[in-house]
Amino acid sequence: MASDSDYDDDFMVDTDDIMDGDSDSDFASSLSVSDNDEADDMAFDGAFAEKHERKAYEVEFSVQSVRNLVDSQNKEIEQVTTILGLPSKDAATLLRYFRWNKERLFERYMDAPENVLRSAGVSNFYNKNDTKHTIILAKDLPSTQQPFTCDICCDDDASLATAAVACGHRFCINCYQQYLTQKIKEDGESRRIECPQDKCNVIVDEATVQQVVDDKTWARYRELLNRTFVDDNDFLRWCPAPDCEYAVECHVPSTSLTSIVPTVQCACGDVFCFGCGLPDHQPAICSIVKKWLQKCLDDSETANWISAHTKECPKCHSTIEKNGGCNHMTCRKCRHEFCWVCMGPWSEHGTSWYNCNRFDERSSSEARESQTQSRLSLERYLHYYNRYANHEQSAKLDQDLYQKTEKKMEEMQQTSDLSWIEVQFLKKAVDITVQCRMTLKWTYAFAFYLSKTNQTAIFEDNQRDLEMATEQLSELLEKPLEREKIAQLRQAVLDKAVYVKHRREILLEDTAKGLLEGRWSFIVDVK
Repeated sequence: MASDSDYDDDFMVDTDDIMDGDSDSDFASSLSVSDNDEADDMAFDGAFAEKHERKAYEVEFSVQSVRNLVDSQNKEIEQVTTILGLPSKDAATLLRYFRWNKERLFERYMDAPENVLRSAGVSNFYNKNDTKHTIILAKDLPSTQQPFTCDICCDDDASLATAAVACGHRFCINCYQQYLTQKIKEDGESRRIECPQDKCNVIVDEATVQQVVDDKTWARYRELLNRTFVDDNDFLRWCPAPDCEYAVECHVPSTSLTSIVPTVQCACGDVFCFGCGLPDHQPAICSIVKKWLQKCLDDSETANWISAHTKECPKCHSTIEKNGGCNHMTCRKCRHEFCWVCMGPWSEHGTSWYNCNRFDERSSSEARESQTQSRLSLERYLHYYNRYANHEQSAKLDQDLYQKTEKKMEEMQQTSDLSWIEVQFLKKAVDITVQCRMTLKWTYAFAFYLSKTNQTAIFEDNQRDLEMATEQLSELLEKPLEREKIAQLRQAVLDKAVYVKHRREILLEDTAKGLLEGRWSFIVDVK
C-alpha cells in the first residue's frame, strides 16, 4: 500500500461533503493527509514530511462523497434545464438516457427534439382535462375520468388515492407503490423505470418515486441512481474496498492506460488502480497485469510445486519452512546461510555480486543441447513467477509484523526515554516494507514481458537495488530488542527506511518515464 506522503499533492477531498452522522472535524482529521503525515513522520526527523512535486508515476485525482455525487448530478441537470428549457425531471431523464453525455444529448436534441423525447421516455404532453398532480384521490379526478377503476387491482373505491406520471396513465397508490418497490428493491432498477401501463415507455420521474414509495425504498433508489451516475462516467470509479461509499474521480482516459498506471488512494485508505480497479500494481500497466494473471491461472497446474512453502537447504538438504518475511535464511541443522529466493549463498547478497533478480539467459545453442525450447520457456516463467509469488507471500508474512511491532513499540517506550510518537518509526518502516514488497511483486510481472534491451538492464539494476534494500530493512525489523542497542537500532531503521523509500521512487519514476517516452518494448502486444 502506498504511503500517505506519496499522495500529499494529489489527495483532494472536500471536507464540507460529509456523510450523515459525521462531524466536519472528524472528517477533516481522518482525511487530512498532510497533517497526519507530519505527525507520523516526526520520528523520521522530517524525512517523509516534506512536500514534493507530482512525480511521473503519480496522477491527479479527487475523492467524491455521496453528497458530492448528488451535487454533481444536480448541476448537470440544472445546466440542461437552462439550455433546453425543459422541466428538471425531464432533463434528468434525458441525461440518464444519454448516460450523462451532454454533448451527445444537445446534438441529438437540436436535430430532432420530439424523437429524442419519445426515445428517452419523456412526455411533455398533458391532457387538458387531467391533473398535473402525481397523487390525487379518485373522487377528485376530473369528470372525464370518473368513475375511476384501477387497471391492476380493479378497485373502484372513490376514496382511493391514485398516482400517475406525465403520460396520464393512473393507478391506485397501493399498486403503484408495489410496482415501484419491486422494480427498485428486487430488480435493482432506477434509471429506466417505465410507467406500469402496458406498452407505455414514459419514465417514472424521481419526484414521483419519492412521493409514492417509503423512505427505505427511496434511499435505495437514490443509491442506485448514484451508482449509475458513477458507472456511466468514464472518469469516476467506486472504491473497491468493502462497505466504502466513496468514489474516486481521475481524468486519465482509457487510451492512456498503455503508458500510465493510474494509482489512486480513497479516503478510506484503500490504494488501487483507477484503470482496472485492482489493488495497486505499479509499475506494471493494466494490460500486462491482465495477461500475467491469466497466464498464472493457465499454468497453475504445471507450476503447482511453486505454491509449497518449504524448500531444502542447499547444503544439508534439510526441509525448511519459511515463517517470516525476510529472505535471509539460516539452516538450524548446519547453520548454512542462504537466500530463500535463489537458494544462493547469502554472503553474496550484500555485495556487487548480488544478482538474485536476473534470469540467466543461456545461449541458444546450450539451450537446444540441454533441453527443448518449451522447457526453457517454462523455466523462464517459473523464474519470474517464483519471485512474484515469494514477494506476495513475504508481504502477507510481513503483515504479521504489525502485531509484533506494536508490542515492540510498547517495550521500546517502556525501556527507553523515547515517546510514543518517537517509536512510530517502527510501524512506518513496516508500512514501507510491505509497500515495497507489493511493488517488487509486480516488477517481476513487468520484467517477464520486457524485451531484452539495454533499458532492461537498467530496470533490473533498479529492481535489484530495491530488493536488496528491502531485504535489509525486513531483517532489521525482525531483530530482537536489546535495551542497550535501542538507539543504534532506531537510527539504523530510520536510515534504511529512508533509503528503501528512495529506491522505490527511483524505480517507479524511471519505469513511468520509460512508459511515457515509449522506451520499453515488450514481447507481447500491450495495446
